[in-house]
Amino acid sequence: MLCKVGDVEVWRILEIHAPFLTAEELFPTAGPDVRAIVEAHVPGGVCAQSGQLILPIQGFLLKTPTHNVLVDSCVGNDKTLPRRPDWNKRSSQRFIASLTAAGLDVRDVDYVLCTHLHADHVGWNTRLEDGRWVPTFPNARYLMPAADEAYQREDNSDLYIESVLPVIEAGQAELVETGHKLGDHVTLIPTPGHTPGHVSVEITSGARCALITGDAIHTTAQFWHPEWHFTFDSDAEMAVTSRRKLLESASETGCIVLGNHFALPSIGRVKADKDAFRWED
Repeated sequence: MLCKVGDVEVWRILEIHAPFLTAEELFPTAGPDVRAIVEAHVPGGVCAQSGQLILPIQGFLLKTPTHNVLVDSCVGNDKTLPRRPDWNKRSSQRFIASLTAAGLDVRDVDYVLCTHLHADHVGWNTRLEDGRWVPTFPNARYLMPAADEAYQREDNSDLYIESVLPVIEAGQAELVETGHKLGDHVTLIPTPGHTPGHVSVEITSGARCALITGDAIHTTAQFWHPEWHFTFDSDAEMAVTSRRKLLESASETGCIVLGNHFALPSIGRVKADKDAFRWED
């Protein structure tokens, strides 16, 4: 177990921990010193051989008193992702093994909550069985941001066909708007910009609270530099606005912060620091 938020257990479901892209590629507006800045704030976060950021691909399992909720389902197996050769047609059981280590089987997941519909957050939504894509979690309702589903449906890419449409056709999808609440402990917080419908996830139990950022923030170095644009943001300026608002809220409440791509152990708190913020793990 990664942490406990009141009555809610939070488990890390780690699939990949490896170099991704260089800091210069990921943050194109951050200037020539971006790699050194990231390394200063995230020691060991840059691969010495490749210069690429070492980012985990992970989801979080929430065991509430009433539901088992999986927040994001990573890359998955057998998916068509030619632009990312190390993700393309993967065959690994690490994600399922992480779920097993948390004491659950795929049949035990009640909800799959997608912060957004990018390849590294929806892959295990489905798996290939006898040449057909079927929902990995047969008893789960899948909550997907409606704005992201509309965008992906129009694009009709391999991602939509393999990881989203089969869930909809199985009748297990629920297209939700921001502010949606799941039981007494989980609320979707609007953080658009990375994608049109991107949400972060607030967990509350008693006097305790936590926040799962999704891709509103990719590295804790962005706490000091929330103005950095991320290369895969659909609306970079909107993403900056969402990021600042999220960091302001987290610093004011003092809640635990969990980042899908933060350097392991990916858990800490936000503190206001002049006109920016800082990360304390």
